[in-house]
Amino acid sequence: MNRLKARLRPNRRARRPQRRRNGATAQPILKSPQEIRIMRESGRVVARVHAELRQAIKPGVSTWDLDQLAAETMQKLGARSCFLGYRGFPAHTCTSINEELVHGIPNKRRVLDAGDIISIDVGVFYRGFVGDSAWTYAVGEIAPETQQLMAVTEKSLYLGIEQAVSGQRVKDVSRAVQRYVEANGMHIVREYTGHGVGRAMHESPQVLNYVAGDADGELVMQPGLVFALEPMVQLGTRLTRTLKDEWTVISKDRSMTAHFEHTIAVTNNGPEILTLP
Repeated sequence: MNRLKARLRPNRRARRPQRRRNGATAQPILKSPQEIRIMRESGRVVARVHAELRQAIKPGVSTWDLDQLAAETMQKLGARSCFLGYRGFPAHTCTSINEELVHGIPNKRRVLDAGDIISIDVGVFYRGFVGDSAWTYAVGEIAPETQQLMAVTEKSLYLGIEQAVSGQRVKDVSRAVQRYVEANGMHIVREYTGHGVGRAMHESPQVLNYVAGDADGELVMQPGLVFALEPMVQLGTRLTRTLKDEWTVISKDRSMTAHFEHTIAVTNNGPEILTLP
């Protein structure tokens, strides 16, 4: 954990695992049914943005083009980006290609090629609440091992969501993700984590993609808890490094990476994915 703290820079968007004094758990802000209804609307905006991006992804398109499309779609829907200006981040979305795991900065010169994969992280403010979802997309035909990476990462997300049940602990979600990924011989990144969402982009609790004995992992989930679950998986190693732009995170061995994320509400009727169309 000391190594992680040493690498922490002030302008990171994603949540890193946090250690709290005396093992204390920061209490989450539980959302009312009315607030969850609004967050469902915010989540639908995110889903609409992803739907537009999915249609636009093809060889020859730049990440700048995709970011501008996302911005235009958000504006049409009455939303704004959570990311633009956050700790200095210069774009509306995070666009990360191949070995880039998270926080890739859109660029006019960064053009998609056939065989690439691209993770696009979309976060919006809508009616005072956050919606947050990331998805990894294939650009044309991709290698079989890359297809498997995407499939495993996406499946681990849904297995984690299944455990987001009132009365269970946050670590039950983390364990489901970790078991599936590692059973498939892939590697979970430790430096970045899921997180509560609401009126702010990052709230308590932190939601790891692995079990680590953290205090937030012991939190018993209740109806009204809303969080973003976001498995980040790499083919060759769990280690990462950050590029000179101080944002883009890549796998240390430059192996392929994948990132999938949904915003989830714990309800009396089980988990509800809020970032669906």
